[in-house]
Amino acid sequence: MRTTTAWHADPEGLRPASLERRELRPDDIAVRVDYCGLCHSDLQTLHDHDGHSPLVPGHEFTGVVIEVGPEVTAFSVGDNVAVGNIVDSCGQCPMCRAGQENFCHSFPTLTYGGRDRVDGTTTLGGFSREYVVREDFAYRLPVGLDPAAAAPLMCAGITAWEPLRALEVGPGARVAVVGLGGLGHLAVKFAVALGATTTVISRTQDKAEDAHRLGAHGFIVSTDPAQMADARENFDLVIDTISAPHDLTEYLKVVGLDGTHSVLGYLGAVTVEVTDLLIGRKKLSSAGSGGRPATAEMLQFCADNGVVPEVEVLPSAQVDRALDRLERNDVRYRFVLDMSDLDGAV
Repeated sequence: MRTTTAWHADPEGLRPASLERRELRPDDIAVRVDYCGLCHSDLQTLHDHDGHSPLVPGHEFTGVVIEVGPEVTAFSVGDNVAVGNIVDSCGQCPMCRAGQENFCHSFPTLTYGGRDRVDGTTTLGGFSREYVVREDFAYRLPVGLDPAAAAPLMCAGITAWEPLRALEVGPGARVAVVGLGGLGHLAVKFAVALGATTTVISRTQDKAEDAHRLGAHGFIVSTDPAQMADARENFDLVIDTISAPHDLTEYLKVVGLDGTHSVLGYLGAVTVEVTDLLIGRKKLSSAGSGGRPATAEMLQFCADNGVVPEVEVLPSAQVDRALDRLERNDVRYRFVLDMSDLDGAV
């Protein structure tokens, strides 16, 4: 087994400790993890952790290849790479064959909290100094992308990218992004870079300046009935990034004829009046993560167009502070942990 250092969850929080990784299989690469993003799902997983199973969070990271298996062809030692929240899939079902490993019929293997498809062990995540992954689920980091800023692209980025691309958003499209947080600010950047006329919908006026700085052409306060009435049927696509349960009714009203409301932030049950879809032939959709082709395409698009998240980089030793601030939504717009301080931490 290989030994590295990682932030392990226990009842008192996260603590640095040694971690064993598997020896490289023929198609594996070992990645020195340099930067790992911090996501709301990490926070929720830590809240739900019962302490009985091993847990190392982190599912969006960048780093450098430090060793390759004998059958690896896509990478060499020294390559800059990125890894997201999916590290394996069955490879055989219709979704996998279509390049949508995120929808694998037998469920994709997640970067942490998943089940390794070979030995059955629990996967442990990127809050560590080294990660071992199949080469098919690592991505070359294009030249020009800052490794720290690129880390959140591997979760929030691809989640926002897939519906925009699937719905062929481009010049002339009218896109509204509901919520301007870690996910929403990337949806704005992508929509603008794709050429869409882009509007942010938020509960208060507080983020109007940020929205325009990010490139948004318009801003609507959702709690203002007059503004929402003026926006009725104005948009071809509404990207909904609200993470808490909420009523979709008012947002469906701003979707235009044959338009789509795509719910990305909340994955629980929703109630919809069918007539709210019927009037205007509207569609309700969702998306989560992305397949391998879309992820590679997104990374190249970001490099070509200068699209990266706005991040605050902290030493990984400040992870508890970052989690506390994340819980209070005290970040604009994503935390990224610098994992280099794990060298010699144990």
